[in-house]
Amino acid sequence: MNFYTVMTQSLLFKGLPEDEVHQLERISELRQYTKGDMLVHEGDQGTGFFVVAHGQVKVFKISFDGREQILHILGPGDPLGEVPVFAGQTYPANAQALVNSHLYFFPRVKLIALYQASPSLAMNMLAVLSRRLREFTVLIENLSLKEIPQRLATYLIYQQSQQPVSARVKLDVSKGVLSNILGASQETLSRVLSKLTQEGLIEVQGKEIILRDMDRLHELADGEIKI
Repeated sequence: MNFYTVMTQSLLFKGLPEDEVHQLERISELRQYTKGDMLVHEGDQGTGFFVVAHGQVKVFKISFDGREQILHILGPGDPLGEVPVFAGQTYPANAQALVNSHLYFFPRVKLIALYQASPSLAMNMLAVLSRRLREFTVLIENLSLKEIPQRLATYLIYQQSQQPVSARVKLDVSKGVLSNILGASQETLSRVLSKLTQEGLIEVQGKEIILRDMDRLHELADGEIKI
């Protein structure tokens, strides 16, 4: 996708006037990464932020015992590393290309100057930062308070809400990545998927999951029932 298409589909810059999108293009750099490449490491100085143009990027942290906890899976239009642009701090997590990917990079120094000239750009970014904060709050709640079946039900309901006309959820990540998102082992995830299938809540068809009983999935996610 070209720059204008990516930016107008991104929540970060959606709705901006065309002239402001072109201002962003003038300060951007298109960067290419192959599968497995690290974009940033936790603790690196936040010299700018990215927007995914093509591909898929995982954002993750490493726990004290060496386990990987995935915080986000980013796709086209999603921003990465936007917090340090405002705060002038280091990147709070690691980011790695899951597949061959292209990302637009916006240097912090140039972006701050552009924000000063166009406050509407800064307001859009503040709105996205607020949404990210809500997502982190939900993530922390899921990892600390919910059991694995609840976490999976919550994840499936959220994914389905992004395409509400369908009862099918397409897994855009491997089961290994999904298990990391949910804070579970692959074996545990497989057992939970099998249990939800046996109970008639879902049906697994390759990389798609059909949600057969939305009412019970919501009850499971809310902790009203256990599986």
